[in-house]
Amino acid sequence: MVDSLNPGLNSPLGSIPKGLKVSFEFFPPKTEKMHENLWLAVERLAPLKPQFMSVTYGAGGTTRERTHEVVARIQQETGLQAAAHLTCVGATRAEVDDVANHYWESGIRHIVALRGDPPEGETQYFPHPDGYDYAVDLVAGLKRVADFEITVAAYPEVHPQAESAQADLDNLKRKLDAGATRAISTFFFDNDVFTRFRDRASAAGINAPILPGILPLAHFKQACKFAAINGTSIPSWLHELFAGLDDDPETRKLVAATFAAEQVRRLIKEGVSEFHFYTLNRADLAYAICHILGIRPKTVK
Repeated sequence: MVDSLNPGLNSPLGSIPKGLKVSFEFFPPKTEKMHENLWLAVERLAPLKPQFMSVTYGAGGTTRERTHEVVARIQQETGLQAAAHLTCVGATRAEVDDVANHYWESGIRHIVALRGDPPEGETQYFPHPDGYDYAVDLVAGLKRVADFEITVAAYPEVHPQAESAQADLDNLKRKLDAGATRAISTFFFDNDVFTRFRDRASAAGINAPILPGILPLAHFKQACKFAAINGTSIPSWLHELFAGLDDDPETRKLVAATFAAEQVRRLIKEGVSEFHFYTLNRADLAYAICHILGIRPKTVK
């Protein structure tokens, strides 16, 4: 008989340790309705006291002002650390440095530094002739601007444009050596993919935290499109799990929350204690998963 409300060894959830840390990612809204939905998500998740909330940056800086607005508002209104994504695409070093200086002056101390996707309509990345060539150069440049906390991206299934898995891992180490303090992985659905990558990174001398990126599957077909772009594999059993649910959003949501919670629980058993959720500006699934993990708002007594 379980004599505690906290999941323990006798619980079907298994042992869930205390001290788990989470962070949440959002994207800048395009419409007033999307803006409203974003803030509903932020307000719902903020009481969970995440390590940080990050906001993405459109290709070529297309969301620069909206990203800054959301990041600044998150930090001002929630008191939480907000992290701004920043890329190399379509901008000179001086322009990127100016954006970084603007963030620093606004009290933003955390930047997620990325190479970035090619501009819309283009399929291949080309560095700006007067810009930062790649993420490692951006990290070094940001450190010259100010003492930012910098997060970078990691690719458990290898960046689609990397020459090899080893070259991709070497690039991650260079980014961390240049001044980044942690990495966040692209999303994955097979935990073995992540744990093998983590072990290879450790063997390569990478000691910085690598946070697994978790994508709750509220929209499975949409996730499949994202996966194709990122080179993320989707196991056949996952297709079977969501089969027949295209027109059944409520059941799909329940299945998605169950799968993601189990994915996280198994990663905890592998020693992982920090998780980054790609929310797609929705709070419901991330909130439910955190609740299962014991990450809940503090109640006033």
